[in-house]
Amino acid sequence: MQITNTILMVRPINFRKNEQTAVNNYFQEDMDLKKVTINERAQKEFDAFVAALRQKGVNVVVVDDTAEPNTPDSIFPNNWISTHADGTLALYPMYAENRRKERREDILDLLEEQGFRIDTIVDYTSAEEEGVFLESTGSMILDRIHQKAYCALSERADEDLFIEFCEDFEYTPVVFTANQSVDGKRMPIYHTNVMMCVAEDFAVICLDSIDDKKERKNVLDHLKQDNKEVIAITEEQMHRFAGNMLQVLGEDDKRFLVMSSSAYKSLTDAQIGRIQAHCDIIHSPLDTIETCGGGSARCMMAEVFLPRQ
Repeated sequence: MQITNTILMVRPINFRKNEQTAVNNYFQEDMDLKKVTINERAQKEFDAFVAALRQKGVNVVVVDDTAEPNTPDSIFPNNWISTHADGTLALYPMYAENRRKERREDILDLLEEQGFRIDTIVDYTSAEEEGVFLESTGSMILDRIHQKAYCALSERADEDLFIEFCEDFEYTPVVFTANQSVDGKRMPIYHTNVMMCVAEDFAVICLDSIDDKKERKNVLDHLKQDNKEVIAITEEQMHRFAGNMLQVLGEDDKRFLVMSSSAYKSLTDAQIGRIQAHCDIIHSPLDTIETCGGGSARCMMAEVFLPRQ
């Protein structure tokens, strides 16, 4: 299966702009508000988002963050964990030191309590000691049906470790560099999942961010080989988080593409029509989370593909 009905989400307690990730996440911005107000707004956006997913029949497993240790980005669990249909769970090395504390064994216990089976844990976190990082499905976009993994290299996506993952999980690696304009310079995009989304039958991608023409053609060739309709977005739309989307299963196996309201409003009628030819859309306002966190809807959802016990 490329998509799942079960999503793991972490409700924040200390959400704010993370100074340790802002050094290479150019989507983050300051808000002239007290930290407590920012966190309260983020919690309201989180709760409304969860309600919107559940209304469509998505099974959302919500975990409350803890006050200690202080983890401002805990709302983005898809960066430290991935789960797989063979019962494997993988843990990943994180760029920011305060994000490494997001990995919680009790969350793994909760998944088992929810009836999921974890047979094997593949742990890449020791790479942190060498200053090497790969932030799970933030850094990698997995086509689980065709066993391909797309990765835009950055400080948070090491090529050698990515290749190691692909060998371990038997994925074909598709490597490229994706850039964004920052103060007149082309800088690497911190996570692949802000510029690319791969669904069952289509892909949403900011092709303009792949400056190298050969790399762009290679990515397109792989998508077309697998009969994906390619829906291109602009860099401006990407900065509204139009690339940060995830397809999920709702009630009666109905398909939905999930995104923020900012992303939805940035799309043209033609783009919306092309998406809706494949599935319906769920969108919810995430303005505070996007502004301070530099991440959006897809970053907040860790997919659960583990088999049932």
